[in-house]
Amino acid sequence: MTLGRIHSIESMGLVDGPGIRTVVFLQGCRLRCRYCHNPDTWDLEGVHPQLLSPQELVNRLCRFKPYYGDEGGVTFSGGEPLLQKEFLQEVLPLCRQAGIHTCLDTAGCGNGGYEEILKYTDLVLFDIKHEDPESYRSLTGQDPAEADRFLAAAQAAGTPLWIRHVVVPGLTDGEQHLEALGRYIRKLSHVQKVELLAYHTLGVPKYHSLGIPYPLEGVPPLAPDLLRPWQERFDRDLAAGNA
Repeated sequence: MTLGRIHSIESMGLVDGPGIRTVVFLQGCRLRCRYCHNPDTWDLEGVHPQLLSPQELVNRLCRFKPYYGDEGGVTFSGGEPLLQKEFLQEVLPLCRQAGIHTCLDTAGCGNGGYEEILKYTDLVLFDIKHEDPESYRSLTGQDPAEADRFLAAAQAAGTPLWIRHVVVPGLTDGEQHLEALGRYIRKLSHVQKVELLAYHTLGVPKYHSLGIPYPLEGVPPLAPDLLRPWQERFDRDLAAGNA
C-alpha cells in the first residue's frame, strides 16, 4: 500500500473538469513554470502533507458522491500528480470500483507507468505549456520530452482530452504563438475541449511568504475579455474537426 502525499483537498470544485468535483492536490512538481501559482506544491515531501492511503481517500470521496451527479467526480491535480504514480495506480482502480469519474489534471511530467494510470482515467486535463521545445524549456526549466511521452501514451489509450493553456502577457499571448498552438492541437485526437486560461497573480503572495523571487514580478493579469476572440476561434476549429 502506498500513501499519497496530499497538499490539500477542495471538496466542491467547479473549474477542474465537468460537473462538481473533489480536487485532490498532490505534492511534488519538477517544472518551475514562470507563472506557477502553487509554489507550495513543488516539494514532494511538503511541509505538513496529509498522508492518506488509497482506500482512505476513496472513502472520503464516497461521502461527496451525492453531489457529483451525472458529470462530477474526482480530479487529481498538483503539483504534478504523475510524480506519485504508485499512489495513482492504486487509487484510480478503487475510484472506478466505487463508480467515481476520474480526471487527471497534468502537464505530463511524471515518472512513467502511464499506461496503467490511463487505464483507469476517464478524462485528462492536459496543460500544454508551449508547443515550441525551446520556448517550453525557457518557460518551465525542463525538457518537453517527458510531456511528449505522456501525451503519446494518452493518444494511444484513446483517453478523452481537455487541452488547457495559460496565456501570459509577453510570453504566450502573441498571435504567431496562438496560431502555432492551434496547429499543434489540430494534430491531436480525442480532444473534447480547449480552454485558454488568463494569467493571474493570485499566487504571488505565496512566493513572498516563502521567500522565493517571483519570476514575473510586475506583469499584470490578463483581462479575460482579451481571450474571447481566440477562445471562439479555438472553439470553431474544434467543432470543425469534430464535424
